[in-house]
Amino acid sequence: MACPKKKTSNAKRDQRRAHWRKQAAREAQKALSLGKSVLSGRSNSFVYPTKEEEEGEDEE
Repeated sequence: MACPKKKTSNAKRDQRRAHWRKQAAREAQKALSLGKSVLSGRSNSFVYPTKEEEEGEDEE
């Protein structure tokens, strides 16, 4: 006969949630930092279309 699973403790649940939230906060910080560096206009390592390139492609 199958027996019910033991309940996960609140501490373990909170630990997992804290880890998940910390990961999400870290990714959000990285995304914000990347956005700021792209918008600063001084970046050389990013490849993304500019308005001049988009206008040139439409004329062809």
